Amino acid sequence: MDVTGLINTREGWVDRRIFWDQAIYEQELERVFARAWLFVAHESELPRPGDFLTTYMGQDSVIVARHTDGRIRVFTNSCTHRGNRICFADGGNARQFTCNYHGWSFGTDGALMGLHEEAHYAGWIDKSHWGLQNARVETYKGLVFACFDADAPSLEDYLGDYRWYLDIVLDQTDEGTEFIGGCVRNDFQANWKFGVENFTGDSLHASWTHDSGAKAMTYGKPVPDFMPVEQDSFHANANGHGWEGGTDGLGTLGIMSLRRPVIMAYYQQKRAQMARRLGELRATRLFGSVVSASVFPNFSYLPGIGTMRVWHPKGPRRIELRAWTIVNRDMPDEVRNAMRDACMETFSPSGVFEMDDGENWENATRANEGVVTRRQRLHYGLRVGTSRRDDPDLPGNISRPMYSDVNQLAFYQRWMDFMTGQSWRDIPRVR
Repeated sequence: MDVTGLINTREGWVDRRIFWDQAIYEQELERVFARAWLFVAHESELPRPGDFLTTYMGQDSVIVARHTDGRIRVFTNSCTHRGNRICFADGGNARQFTCNYHGWSFGTDGALMGLHEEAHYAGWIDKSHWGLQNARVETYKGLVFACFDADAPSLEDYLGDYRWYLDIVLDQTDEGTEFIGGCVRNDFQANWKFGVENFTGDSLHASWTHDSGAKAMTYGKPVPDFMPVEQDSFHANANGHGWEGGTDGLGTLGIMSLRRPVIMAYYQQKRAQMARRLGELRATRLFGSVVSASVFPNFSYLPGIGTMRVWHPKGPRRIELRAWTIVNRDMPDEVRNAMRDACMETFSPSGVFEMDDGENWENATRANEGVVTRRQRLHYGLRVGTSRRDDPDLPGNISRPMYSDVNQLAFYQRWMDFMTGQSWRDIPRVR
């Protein structure tokens, strides 16, 4: 399907069809999710050989497992005999995975290991040719990504300048990070792109959509003004990945610490160590500010709040959200428990902010389907064309202030790169 006329990043508008059309969605699965680097796990979820979890890459069910050689493998969760789903567990530890249809078994590297009544297959099958499809696997400071396209660049090239921003969360201490508290799942009857674009740069909705939720957290008392003033905020994007936020170093930590002052106390003590690793700008001015961020295409996070999340597409009108709480490995138990609880209080199925966002995305998805409604484009033109790649302190394309559509347009430009490119040769390596 030709999608070239559906987005105009120079004029700043989007065609509503990208949020509900089935043909566009099918093309997204093929050209975006089957070619991009996708987040699948944190290394801390798979500490021992045999540890595994199941997840999705687009709508492809995959098994993520630590093999006997210590390496993490990612492979399709569909038997090569009749296509049956092999593993139904969310996670655990296993020596192999056996299909319950005909008893074909596969190793923690996806190789075909054995067959029920194997004698009957003698001379009729070469097991080495019938293993599960393995993805490329690379890690970045604890985060595990996988990609099914052999021509894709390395993960580091794919992330590009954006690694500087990821490090603000991932590289605070020598010990690194880990996920705690398990995985929380949530379903929305909405298009997956709404979640990503919201986290990649929609500061405009925060004080309006989340006003009642913030008041609930303070039991109706006045909400402190933690939103950054315009001159102290910015949008940054690189290769479709986006970061937007302030530079006061206190906004998000202030919200998190309203009822849990131990969080603020921990980071006040930690700032000097962080500054030695990250520099003063990232350690004292960017981390802790009101910030939201996304890695193209469907991985988002909130520095300071500690939520990391993947928007799994389940059709053009449904998302399965999977979310985790990330903490520093050396964080004291009292602080990590406070981080987990604050994360659940704000962004979880029962969180005061999650339900606000979900309602908006679901209604936007449904309303955009209207026959007459769909004829009118959607405005994405606030501060269009103001990004510059020449900031002396901030990598990537920078625009000020953060109250704009600049990062959303960068996300949709990258979306268009993938949707129109016949292969990775047609996709710009740097955006």
